[in-house]
Amino acid sequence: MMGPRQVDQAALFYEFSLERHVPAAHLLRSIDRFVDLSDVRSHLAPFYSSTGRPSIDPELLVRMLLVGYCYGIRSERRLCEEVHLNLAYRWFCRLGLDGEVPEHSTFSKNRHGRFRDCDLLRKLFETVVRRCMSEGLVDGTAFAVDASLIAADSNKQRSAAGSDDVDWEAIARTRRSVREYLDTLDEAAWGAASETIPKFISKSDPAAQWTGAHKGHAFFAYADNYLIDLKAAIIVDVEATRAIRQAEVGAARTMIERTEDCLGLCPERLAADSAYGSAEMLGWLVNERAIEPHIPVFDKSARDDGTFSRGDFSYNQEADVYVCPAGKVLTSTGTLVNDGATLLYRASKHDCDACELKPRCCPKMPARKVPRSIYENARDVARDIAKTETYVTSRRERKKIEMLFAHLKRILRLDRLRLRGPFGAQDEFLLAATAQNLRKLAKLVPLSAPMPA
Repeated sequence: MMGPRQVDQAALFYEFSLERHVPAAHLLRSIDRFVDLSDVRSHLAPFYSSTGRPSIDPELLVRMLLVGYCYGIRSERRLCEEVHLNLAYRWFCRLGLDGEVPEHSTFSKNRHGRFRDCDLLRKLFETVVRRCMSEGLVDGTAFAVDASLIAADSNKQRSAAGSDDVDWEAIARTRRSVREYLDTLDEAAWGAASETIPKFISKSDPAAQWTGAHKGHAFFAYADNYLIDLKAAIIVDVEATRAIRQAEVGAARTMIERTEDCLGLCPERLAADSAYGSAEMLGWLVNERAIEPHIPVFDKSARDDGTFSRGDFSYNQEADVYVCPAGKVLTSTGTLVNDGATLLYRASKHDCDACELKPRCCPKMPARKVPRSIYENARDVARDIAKTETYVTSRRERKKIEMLFAHLKRILRLDRLRLRGPFGAQDEFLLAATAQNLRKLAKLVPLSAPMPA
């Protein structure tokens, strides 16, 4: 039969426990084991006054941010609403049933002040990476590096042409993102990454790069650079840069150096795509870091006009000469060209004039010249590695970093930035990478004992 009508009757007393109402298999319960915020207050202590009203607990703010990035809640206003309503979120943030959720504006005030002053988000990210290392998910043997474009919060209709004369100092007085842009003009990852003037510059976020790299409609974007350990696809470092190849390659070097300095990790091999296969990058990996480059060599020496390419000339390392297909010798004076990175090996005009292969070698030049990079030995090392089975394995494992970027954009919904400026992009990328590592820990490390339902 039909049951009685439900009547709202206020009880005098309630016995309610958040602990019992968070399911044992809930993601936040699994993640909570690995969130160590014991050092947050000590990092922030120098940036608080010893007098005045007590502030909101910074650990609460950090936990709320982790909830937002783990569940793809992009708006901090909506995040406050969700934490207010969701019992599991309240449990993770240690709020209880009657805890007060802070205003959304509190996040901005702390982010632009104390959090950035003490580099809190970077310290939080590294703490999670160290936990991954202690759980055996990182062995430091093989790394992979790559970058993905994330759309900036900029509108092309409100941009300026790159050649326009814009008074950036005047705009910087009222816009923090413009001030950050001016402050980073001399940094290799930002203003100094390239001397090329972009086609358009955003007035709201000038550090964002106008790019058409996706072969579709051009847009303003930042590059999110990941360095991962290939054992379990743990992100060991992350860096925000301009969305151009020079800045991304520079970020790879920065991340490798920082990972060794901060975490003590130095890989034996590095997997990457051909964008990282420049001669200078390969020389740095082989000669300075002793890292095997499992990277396709970036080489444009092949010719399509039927004449001999550089590969048709053999190099004699002992004599430091090239030998042409006709058996003649090409020598170098030792003078460096192309910004001091290339040697030119020239044949004798007397030999070329009498050579019957001249129409196939240098039909429009009196004698043949062959350029050789000062990093050519490192390029040869990369070419030899490309013939091994380990290289094939590295190329297959490198797809793990592509999967992380897909997870970042589709699951965590970070396909467009909400914050502006270089520091805003760095904050978002650090929090997103931290959330991805925490989710990976929760997935790969089982609970030691069953938790109460």
